[in-house]
Amino acid sequence: MSRRQIVYGWQDQPPFPIMVLAGCQHVLTLFGATTLVPLIFGPAMGMSTGQIALFISCVYLAMGVATLIQTHPALGSGLPIVQGSSFSFIPPVLTVIAAYKTAESGGDPGVIMPYIGGGLIAGGVVMAIVGYSGIVGLVRRFVTPVVIGPTIMAIGFSLAKVAVEMNAAKCWWVSLLVVGGIFVFTLFIRQKHLNIFAVLLSIVATYLLCLAASQAGWLEAGHPAYISLAPVEEAPWLRFPGIFPWGVPKFSFLAFGAMLAGFFAVMIESIGDYHSCSYAAGLADPTPQMISRGIGAEGVGCVLAGCLGAVGTTSYTENIGLIGLTGVASVYVVRTGAVVLILLSCVGKLGALVATIPAPIIGGAYIALFGIIGALGIQILMRADMGSQRNVMIVGFSFLMAMGLPGWVEGQKEAFFAVGLAGQILWALLKTPMAVAGLCAAFWDTLVPGTPEERGMAVQPAAADPAAPSGSATGEA
Repeated sequence: MSRRQIVYGWQDQPPFPIMVLAGCQHVLTLFGATTLVPLIFGPAMGMSTGQIALFISCVYLAMGVATLIQTHPALGSGLPIVQGSSFSFIPPVLTVIAAYKTAESGGDPGVIMPYIGGGLIAGGVVMAIVGYSGIVGLVRRFVTPVVIGPTIMAIGFSLAKVAVEMNAAKCWWVSLLVVGGIFVFTLFIRQKHLNIFAVLLSIVATYLLCLAASQAGWLEAGHPAYISLAPVEEAPWLRFPGIFPWGVPKFSFLAFGAMLAGFFAVMIESIGDYHSCSYAAGLADPTPQMISRGIGAEGVGCVLAGCLGAVGTTSYTENIGLIGLTGVASVYVVRTGAVVLILLSCVGKLGALVATIPAPIIGGAYIALFGIIGALGIQILMRADMGSQRNVMIVGFSFLMAMGLPGWVEGQKEAFFAVGLAGQILWALLKTPMAVAGLCAAFWDTLVPGTPEERGMAVQPAAADPAAPSGSATGEA
């Protein structure tokens, strides 16, 4: 992106009204995807509508705090990057839910959520150490587009069952209305603000239709698309989610092992996002120090998310795209959006309203979003030479194993657990498609000789580091 297109630069501070409005636009951009993640986990754990409302408030609070840490020049990358709910943690968390829901909880989120929180805290500590210690610099050489591509593809395409069987199939006409709306607002209407909010507008329009049908009696109570506003009326206006809302975190090696797959994918995604954000903001590539602090900040964000009863955090590509569309790259705008997100977490009725969204509407959004995530993996592969037989074999093998191996591993649970602790961790890792894809691709991409151009490893000048002393060298990427 040319620097001429930047309206407000990285360190510019816009006038207060513009800063607030632009910050709210970042919130609206992440609102849909960030909210959809707890709407997967809540029903899977058997949460009531009121519990899901509290869960959503916890997520908003954690994401706002994590964004403030990430945008701090000494604690995080200092780039204008928003932190939101990570789709990378969906398969690992579903593994944890399945393990503890069957074993002891009977569907009680007060039993399952502490294990999820413990896994996030333990994994977040590891990620923070990997980041702040600079170890991530050693990992970068193994993270090429040949590794990132199949990992991202596995995240999106492995969630097809969640999108279709668990949500959309409950009422196809409602789900397809959402999918159709997303296509219309994204591809047929050439208006950038409608394009930015395509998912949100489609969900809102279909929600209002289902609400009107429910109020008119066309949809009866018990129908998958039926909406009742009673939980919203009962919810308080103000409610601070607090610390450990689901109880004190519990630590288990099974949950930790499953979460490691999510942290591995998040780290791969985020390294790419830091480069994309620098590009969108009119900057050169981030320095190794900025990347290290960014990864460390995401680890700290996940630790806080575990303490606040939320889900794992990561950098949001959607909001990086918003910077490219609007030319507003100011880190102050992103921080303002983070404060707005924290304030929204205290509005109890907002969480309750979001919790009333029917599963078929969520399913329609999932179909579009998960498909896009998978396609983004293909797009990342385009940075490498996919005319190379080397890359074709590595990607094909890794993706096929990601789609096939986890199902077999899930059926061998008793055999893995019989080995002991190591077997439990290995089972949790190999049951997660993105972990299988990433590990297979990293193994072969490192072992098989290939040129930097073939592997998609282009070197760019490094950006100025906001934490570096004025006038000091920025270093090399």
